[in-house]
Amino acid sequence: MTQDQQRGAAPPDVDVVVVGAGFAGLYMLYRLRGLGLRARAFEQASGVGGTWWWNRYPGARCDVESMQYSYGFSDELQQEWKWSERFASQPEILRYANHVADRLDLRQYISFSTRVQAASWDEATDLWTVRTDKGDAVRARHVVMATGCLSTARLPEIEGIGSFGGRTYHTGQWPHEAVDFTGQRVAVIGTGSSAIQAIPVIAAQAAQLTVFQRTANFSIPSHNAPMDEPYEQEWKSDYPARRAKARAQHTGILRNLNDKGALEVSEEERRAEYERRWAVGGTAFMVSFNDLVLNEESNRTAAEFVRSKIREIVKDARTAELLAPKDHPIGTKRICADTGYYETFNRPNVSLVDLRSNPIERIVPEGVKLADGTVHAVDAIVFATGFDAMTGTLTSMNISGVGGETLAEKWAAGPRTYLGLCSAGFPNLFMITGPGSPSVLSNMIVSIEQHVDWIAQCLAELRQKGLTRIEAEREAEDKWVEHNNEVAHRTLYPRAGSWYMGANVKGKPRVFMPYIGGVGTYRKICDEVAAESYRGFRLGEPAAVPA
Repeated sequence: MTQDQQRGAAPPDVDVVVVGAGFAGLYMLYRLRGLGLRARAFEQASGVGGTWWWNRYPGARCDVESMQYSYGFSDELQQEWKWSERFASQPEILRYANHVADRLDLRQYISFSTRVQAASWDEATDLWTVRTDKGDAVRARHVVMATGCLSTARLPEIEGIGSFGGRTYHTGQWPHEAVDFTGQRVAVIGTGSSAIQAIPVIAAQAAQLTVFQRTANFSIPSHNAPMDEPYEQEWKSDYPARRAKARAQHTGILRNLNDKGALEVSEEERRAEYERRWAVGGTAFMVSFNDLVLNEESNRTAAEFVRSKIREIVKDARTAELLAPKDHPIGTKRICADTGYYETFNRPNVSLVDLRSNPIERIVPEGVKLADGTVHAVDAIVFATGFDAMTGTLTSMNISGVGGETLAEKWAAGPRTYLGLCSAGFPNLFMITGPGSPSVLSNMIVSIEQHVDWIAQCLAELRQKGLTRIEAEREAEDKWVEHNNEVAHRTLYPRAGSWYMGANVKGKPRVFMPYIGGVGTYRKICDEVAAESYRGFRLGEPAAVPA
């Protein structure tokens, strides 16, 4: 007889509900099934892949090398899959996600095209009820939010968007059918990472491309190329050791680190190192020296090097200066990796509009109207305006915990979690790569695997001990939030008005959301918490059912 039957309570429909079927949801399902737990996943999209299902914009690809942006939990998976490029494109990553789902036979546990609308906690039974837009009301002992950090696309607050007479697109909600811009006048609003990838591809099609920029971003050429077979075999012959080293590094990415600061070497040595890193390409440029996010003077040398490269590449001096960021330290906003981004502004059919000096007043039927009255007539508008990152998806659901308090209410002044895994007042609710964990500052798959493994171990130990409840203690949560903020402010990151801080969403509290202490350090902390009988958590059995 189960504990629920002994107490006269109806048993849960499943042991765990997983929300999301991206890389986090798929691996979580796999681990839960391996533990013998009954699990069900809900996915809003019609297929697996998460962010790689939604983000189908032209030029979309990963900025982590393919050999590292993949699961490490299965040697069979990592040996049998062959990547075609150094940096994989969105279609290939989506094929990989589908391969994993089929290889592990996970689709049978996923309800697709189903959006979770609410989750409510019942204090009397220690159960969650998860409700969907399809009428499901599933009772579960635990809920795991595998909803991703960049999954709630955000349109800018510009008047008149609905009045535009042409087609509009958002890079985070791209159509599944091909979009052909041939012969069209196209506007791209935004110059973040998705725009930097999309702009060169759109420019090659469009008759005229007008880029509307408020904030310039630093970007490093990716030097993408077809996968080199010896390089692939080098990784596959040594995967376990390389994965272990990556998990211990700050970002979860195996990189050639420099143990010197930028100011410890001569100007000639410094320039040579930057040139070497630029030639290699990719976001590893930020480890050219070991203090680029800690020391303002060191950071300035890297930023000025990249600005000098922009000035070399972009022929028009005024455009080059507009594209050269000067309002934030390099790397404190997500640094981008591109394929021909700056070169695109040398094309005769591409122009750049500076929104700092002449903001958008409104969208009109024929196009984009600026504050000085100028109207840029276009046939299509692409909004590359990002996401309500890290918290938006979670707070948009009606998640109510102990006493009926919603997560949105609790996080009104900024997200509060313990380890980025749980939030006090919301028992048995886990978040994969939630705010307060390395998440977006790391190789997401490395961080996903660490969180999933920790949650799986926790659930296995709870079951072994006959416990049905785990909840973060408020004191532990407060100390973690304080530590998260303290570590962030030792760096230059808070100097930038980035989406790491929620600065891209009007009215969102300015809080540095990811944990910057490093993947290796964070993993050690999580392991210590588990080893010390889940320090900072309250564990227990179900409350008595009222007579």
